[in-house]
Amino acid sequence: MPFVVKARIYNRTLSENAETAKEAFAQAVEWQAAGRFCRVSIDSGRRRFTIAEFSWTMASQEVANTAHIVAKRQRMVLTEVGQVTFKTLPAATM
Repeated sequence: MPFVVKARIYNRTLSENAETAKEAFAQAVEWQAAGRFCRVSIDSGRRRFTIAEFSWTMASQEVANTAHIVAKRQRMVLTEVGQVTFKTLPAATM
């Protein structure tokens, strides 16, 4: 998904395209750290984020993806012949 990083400097708008979220975040942080840029934002095509919003959103997505992978691994059981089957593990009892 392409991203567009935008910022204002001396009453002009700058923008740069980035192919990945990581590239977009790096560019936005670089511009913000330069100090002369204001209103630095990252546009995903669906929503425009501040740097703080974008970092929180990407971190939340990474946590959700990790939790999903861990849950899948917990359900995966290798059989004796090496085939992979999926089972739902029983819920923990209290």
